[in-house]
Amino acid sequence: MSMTRPTESHRERAQLSVAQQQRVVVPNNHGEKLVGILHKTGSKELVIVCHGFQSSKDRIPMVNLAAALEREGISAFRFDFAGNGESEGSFQYGNYRREAEDLRAVVQHFRGKEYVITAIIGHSKGGNAVLLYAAKYNDICTVINISGRFHLERGIEGRLGQEYLERIKQNKFIDVKNKKGKFEYRVTEESLMDRLTTDTRAACLMICKDCKVMTIHGSLDKMVPVQDAFEFDKFIPDHKLHVIQGADHEFTSHQDELDSLVLDFIRANHQKDRPPCKRAVDIVNSRM
Repeated sequence: MSMTRPTESHRERAQLSVAQQQRVVVPNNHGEKLVGILHKTGSKELVIVCHGFQSSKDRIPMVNLAAALEREGISAFRFDFAGNGESEGSFQYGNYRREAEDLRAVVQHFRGKEYVITAIIGHSKGGNAVLLYAAKYNDICTVINISGRFHLERGIEGRLGQEYLERIKQNKFIDVKNKKGKFEYRVTEESLMDRLTTDTRAACLMICKDCKVMTIHGSLDKMVPVQDAFEFDKFIPDHKLHVIQGADHEFTSHQDELDSLVLDFIRANHQKDRPPCKRAVDIVNSRM
């Protein structure tokens, strides 16, 4: 996992708006408290920002994206999924669909506070969460997937080692350690199968044709190959793809370009009193 932190320039910008930030706790469907930061602008239009694997609301690009939205007068909420950051619950390797349900709890919470959810944004694994959400609920018409993984069956051996399926079936779990041999987290057979049975292609096909989706990926992403971005482009009905040349997984040196793409996409697709997205009839049947 990359340990990149916000650059000084972006940190200074974010500090300008600290007074407008509010800690908010949202209960999920499992009774766990999800902790997030609301960037208040006075506007009831809200964008929700989701983090990735073993990450949190306080990592880039989540902090910088929320701050950029706030500077544009758009309220933003970045939060920790259950088992991550400050939120309650135990960390799980899979949890793809459950994290989509965490997002649902957040959406419903703010709708209850009379906010209008303008867009949902997810980075890395959070990108999968927003797409799974869009596929199931079809009620938010602007979705941004940043560095999401299409082929969930790939990238596992690098973390779990060779013959991981045989080993986990025998022992029921695999303990993942860092390069120094220190324990990081446990992967259970159930959580691994959650990942392997999450059908990204089927989810993409279920996203309604009225939902505008953009995928942003870095050409030098070493965590998730840029080729995955082109797979999303094949199967999402209304999709825009943008590859940032030279960018890594967290867009370390390309934050301004990332912010600009996100803001432009949200502005372009914003329509007041736009009706909720509806499922297209020909994509209801799915293996999701």
